[in-house]
Amino acid sequence: MNQQRLMQVLLAPQISEKATYVADKHGQVIFRVVPSATKPEVKQAVELLFKVDVESVQIANVKGKTKRYGRFMGARKNWKKAYVRVKAGQEINFVDGGAA
Repeated sequence: MNQQRLMQVLLAPQISEKATYVADKHGQVIFRVVPSATKPEVKQAVELLFKVDVESVQIANVKGKTKRYGRFMGARKNWKKAYVRVKAGQEINFVDGGAA
């Protein structure tokens, strides 16, 4: 696939209490991805950026919450997240900006 497209697929790692629980229990890392991203694109992007072998990718669409802005109702944007499992013995290290 186009390498320029792969560089734009991953937006940011999703850091939360649930993300750390999933990382410890299932060995998965959660990323925010562009809404048009597909599983093969996410897999290739992670392998390209972090130099690891990806075992599996699961994708979930997250609906934006409905919020009040003063007396007006509004909604946050919908977004997409990807659960990425790397092969055993490998890990993604965000501090160094690459694989450990």
